[in-house]
Amino acid sequence: MNQDELKAAVGRAALAYVPAGAVIGVGTGSTVNHFIDALASHGVALSGAVSSSLQSTQRLLAHGIRVLQPGELEGRLPVYIDGADEIDPRGCMIKGGGAALTREKIVADLAERFVCIADVSKQVPVLGRYPLPVEVIEMAAPQVARRFAALGGDARLRMGVVTDNGHPILDVHGLHIEDPPALETEVNQWPGVVTVGIFARHRARVCLLGTPAGVRTLDF
Repeated sequence: MNQDELKAAVGRAALAYVPAGAVIGVGTGSTVNHFIDALASHGVALSGAVSSSLQSTQRLLAHGIRVLQPGELEGRLPVYIDGADEIDPRGCMIKGGGAALTREKIVADLAERFVCIADVSKQVPVLGRYPLPVEVIEMAAPQVARRFAALGGDARLRMGVVTDNGHPILDVHGLHIEDPPALETEVNQWPGVVTVGIFARHRARVCLLGTPAGVRTLDF
């Protein structure tokens, strides 16, 4: 299987985690696009979805799937389904390659369970090979970059990109994140940081991993 076929396979596999008639959380990215398409092609009965990006909202609506705002929910979402740029053996992830990390974390916080869908290339022993995205207030970008430099990271502005919230993103290279919860907590306290792309507090509980031998299910 090529990478696109692996993404399609995990997108289909995620349908098993969608309760009939529920409102679910839907993430962002190429793997999630396959999941959204699978929802439509298999005729899954949903009451609606809470989307983490304008891109996913447009795709959901194009398939006739109702999109709700968080304020319209009466309770928690049973599941949030999204991809990852990296995932470690504990289910901690780096996310934000698609610049939707803040809204992804907001929707993940509404859900009882995070189901990660990813191909096997995203599985790593330690987070940090993929640059860590950090959404920041523009005026704080140099200040935040200096803080990462003190930790051994090289923070670079993602050129030509602003988030759906209108903010720039720093991509931090050279980190070796052995304690994701601690670094997430630390960076969250820095003035000017909107969201750091470490998902440790909101880690995956299940990962559907696309491999050449088929979809592997990892429980955390």
